[in-house]
Amino acid sequence: MKNVWWIAELLVVVGAINWGLVGLFDFNLVDTILGSGSVLARIVYVLVGVSGVWAIKLLIGGGSGKSDQRAERPAMSTEPGM
Repeated sequence: MKNVWWIAELLVVVGAINWGLVGLFDFNLVDTILGSGSVLARIVYVLVGVSGVWAIKLLIGGGSGKSDQRAERPAMSTEPGM
């Protein structure tokens, strides 16, 4: 499962960089490398989209599938002097 998260995160970054380049410079890196409208480019776009949906779990679930190593914060006392 760790590999799936790593691949999904990598594809989300690839998609973000590609969209940033499209927005800033009207340059589509995926199409340039793989060919505009090619089957391979379409597969990459589908995988980026699926990775984005998969990454929603980070927002909703608050985790990335990795064990959360953070310590729990102790409850604050409401009594004076404590």
